[in-house]
Amino acid sequence: MLVLATILAVTLPAAEAAAQTQSQKGGYMEYIVEGKDTIFVDMIRAAKIFEKQKRKKGREWRKYYRLVYNFNKAYPFALEAKRLTAQVDSTVDAENMKFLKKERYIKTVQDNLFKAYENTARNMSISQGALMMKLIDRECGITPYELIKDYRNGFAAGFWQGVAKMFGTDMKKHYDPKGEDAATEELVKFWEDGDFDSFYYSIFWEYPEKVVLKRDVAASKTKKK
Repeated sequence: MLVLATILAVTLPAAEAAAQTQSQKGGYMEYIVEGKDTIFVDMIRAAKIFEKQKRKKGREWRKYYRLVYNFNKAYPFALEAKRLTAQVDSTVDAENMKFLKKERYIKTVQDNLFKAYENTARNMSISQGALMMKLIDRECGITPYELIKDYRNGFAAGFWQGVAKMFGTDMKKHYDPKGEDAATEELVKFWEDGDFDSFYYSIFWEYPEKVVLKRDVAASKTKKK
């Protein structure tokens, strides 16, 4: 829920101010006192109701259903990439890591990522991997090629770009929310609004399988002296 940004011109006793309750976002709900009544005021987003659909036929519909299915598999990893990038940058800055120390830390993160998600990555289809690359660009603001180049080196980025090309994908290609990725962007909005599960159910008549992520892969093992 979004906290209502209306400042009420009401002078409240200290006891009443202390009685404000926190909203789901961690802020405080506004309220109006009328006589002996206290009315809490908040803004609730509109709910979306999706009709249970019959599966449609045709090449374009099959393509769209595959996109929805693959999005559920790929998007959590794009969000995780965004979180990890921020965490790695924060750790490097906080510990004032020099070049060699930074290289060792990033190599450790890479090894932990491989151990945590190797089986999941191996089970991803080519189309799921390609979608994940696009979504990483959306969330991080840079392509997977640029991520690898920044955090490892240009040679590694070039190597993996070559591998991606062999499988018909391109790690340098940017996300286009108003063009070829418009349908994906709509799914992102459903996800952000908390409506994706209902939308998925309306298509497949079952709720999406949740991707389990591990949150400690970028923990720094640096010992303070």
